Amino acid sequence: MHENGERQTELEIYIHIPFCVQKCAYCDFLSAPADEMVRGQYIEALKEEILQRKPLGSEYKVTSIFMGGGTPSILEGAQTAGILKKIHDHFTVEADAEITLECNPGTLSEDKLSCYRQSGVNRLSLGLQSADNRELKILGRIHTYEEFLESFSQARKKGFHNLNVDLMSALPGQTRESWQETLHQVIALHPEHISAYSLIIEENTPFYDRYRPGGREEHLLPDEDTERQMYYDTRDILRAAGYERYEISNYAKAGFACRHNLGYWERKDYLGLGLGASSLIKGVRCQNQKKLSAYLAGDYTYEEVQKLTRQEEQEETMFLGLRKAEGVPLTEELLEVYEGTFQRLEQQGLLYREGGRARLTDLGIDVSNYALAEFLQDER
Repeated sequence: MHENGERQTELEIYIHIPFCVQKCAYCDFLSAPADEMVRGQYIEALKEEILQRKPLGSEYKVTSIFMGGGTPSILEGAQTAGILKKIHDHFTVEADAEITLECNPGTLSEDKLSCYRQSGVNRLSLGLQSADNRELKILGRIHTYEEFLESFSQARKKGFHNLNVDLMSALPGQTRESWQETLHQVIALHPEHISAYSLIIEENTPFYDRYRPGGREEHLLPDEDTERQMYYDTRDILRAAGYERYEISNYAKAGFACRHNLGYWERKDYLGLGLGASSLIKGVRCQNQKKLSAYLAGDYTYEEVQKLTRQEEQEETMFLGLRKAEGVPLTEELLEVYEGTFQRLEQQGLLYREGGRARLTDLGIDVSNYALAEFLQDER
């Protein structure tokens, strides 16, 4: 609380750890392997950046922290604890804040999990992707399904009661049946949250050379109809198991929707810390330095800064907010700006308005890229 009694504004913090054991063949994230010395230097630079951002600590209360990557669990437990302590030293972190750490099977240990618990981490996101070891090998993952099961079991034994499992469909050589089997095997473990994404073939990755349109192995990808059926299977199988889709690619048991990600879709202020991390502070989007050598040398200046116009804020409100199952509350301003777009999408059966909110229909979610893009077109 401020001295004048006013409640501080909510802030989310994202911490980027850009290191991994090896780069997955499909990954275009800002991440790469690095030795222990470089990782140690990075942690010291990260702590210094946290100190540099300290002035924000008096203006905000932190409601969620998300440590992503890369592979944050590649760090030693004490290193992770040190980063989180630095956040607590300089920011007001709510007692019930959601604190998530992304983990890869094969990089966890009982000691690390104990450190996480002691440091306040209360949610783990485990990157499985597939329960089929052949598919994992194609992806370039460092772990087997059996190693994932061991990591999941260790996390439960250490008292973690909020676990997410990341899954990926439409993989090379994947069949509808193997995808269904992955879903059923994960459901049997009863995680609280499941994120299920379709593989996207990104440029500048080994997968792009092989599987891009016209690539030499493009034929190994599931065809469009099979991919669509996998998408429907995901929705139907998870719903039957008690997981509700609260966002296009995210499913959770009641009370376990990821608060941090909801904040992104609701455009809450967030502070990105670490190499290349993005922030949204008071209507300004900015991105950290992306060059590791410069960051390690103490360059914390923003590489990109964009003050959003009112139109851009309105567009973001719609194309981010409509990703959520509960949709977007309709204000007079949004109705005035987007009435034509609403009517057009309603006529196409892609959107409906009810109870003062706009939501995508099931069909609208199926073709969400098209539906959401309608709010980016300046037809006013």
